[in-house]
Amino acid sequence: MERLGTGIGWRPEIADAVERMPGIDWVEAVSENVCPGHLPASLRRLRARGVTVVPHGVSLGLGGADRPDAGRLAALAERAEALGSPLVTEHIAFVRAGGPLTASPLLEAGHLLPVPRTRDALDVLCENVRIAQDALPVPLAVENIAALISWPGEEMTEGQFLYELADRTGVRLLIDVANLHTNHVNRGEDPAKALAELPLEAIAYVHVAGGFARDGVWHDSHAHPVPQPVLDILTDLASRVSPPGVLLERDENFPEPAELEGELKAIRVAVEKGRARRDEREAVAGTGARAAPSSATHAARQRLALAQTALLSALVAGTPVPEGFDRVRLGMQARALAGKRADVVAKVAPELPEILGGTYRTAFLAYAHGHPMTGGYRRDALDFAGHLLLDGHLEEGRVRRELRAWWLERSGPRPRSQRVARVARRVLLHR
Repeated sequence: MERLGTGIGWRPEIADAVERMPGIDWVEAVSENVCPGHLPASLRRLRARGVTVVPHGVSLGLGGADRPDAGRLAALAERAEALGSPLVTEHIAFVRAGGPLTASPLLEAGHLLPVPRTRDALDVLCENVRIAQDALPVPLAVENIAALISWPGEEMTEGQFLYELADRTGVRLLIDVANLHTNHVNRGEDPAKALAELPLEAIAYVHVAGGFARDGVWHDSHAHPVPQPVLDILTDLASRVSPPGVLLERDENFPEPAELEGELKAIRVAVEKGRARRDEREAVAGTGARAAPSSATHAARQRLALAQTALLSALVAGTPVPEGFDRVRLGMQARALAGKRADVVAKVAPELPEILGGTYRTAFLAYAHGHPMTGGYRRDALDFAGHLLLDGHLEEGRVRRELRAWWLERSGPRPRSQRVARVARRVLLHR
């Protein structure tokens, strides 16, 4: 595996600072935020300097019951080629559910949700990973995710699940030590046990990120400093294997460059500390036996589809909580999903909070409670605006006029194929 070194997540907000940071060997860019034909100038300059750029996908949903979408795979492949990347990465998660396998409406979470660690889920995930590997021009690595909720009836630990996945598919692993810490706090899982069960030779690189604790729950925010427990897990990992690369993630509340550089220094110190421990016990390292591969079945996909749809529907559509889940945790996850949805819609459509002012968030959360997202965040923004205009609660005046103009300008002549959208447009055009 290529040695990547020390890196940082490239984000437009810190692009200039990243270019000036000393000791940055590589960067990672969110795949969905990069246009292959119009690469940001900062990424072009970094590449010209020999800095490796890795595209990191967030929307493929490899852990979902459906086979990976060919269009999303093609887009990921296109970005890998445009960036000259040695590999691409995605998540072991599902992000949508419903559809033909369950004969129910398609639902989107707008967030990475955990897959159950069951044989059915593993069979489906392995087949999905193989499909993705065949479609991509470079190796694939998949990331363990942070979770607020646990599935009932799980059959494997995280380490066992990841070991079998890597063993059966040959996929590389992106190990997020911050996510191991999150799952330790939220689900009582021992990060040292997970590391001990991993196929260490499959690690492509490591993520490190910050978060915060509230009400006994750890929130993997990527918007706070990296805490010592996360660095300790990194040291434990580095005491077992030399990670090809380690990357600092930060997505919000960007601090001054000096603070980010300080976190990168702390990461290097944690890795060096682990390397020193590894040197002391070099002869003890070993690997486990390899298991024979098995294939996913259509029945497994259907069972997984029903389970994931029931969970996602409870989270975003207010349907009953599936048996065995913690209702309190599910409620926290549902509120977190709605809050993230409001934040992202405000980013992709910043005019909405400007038009609605202080009422935006309250109005959006009320809307989200009964209106699941089905077509991505831009579609969500249009649907939210259309809902406000049609439900009769928005009085005539400046806000309604500006919101109506915004919706009409962006919806196009045929905003959606559904009959309800055509009716909505006719109504709004005559108001």
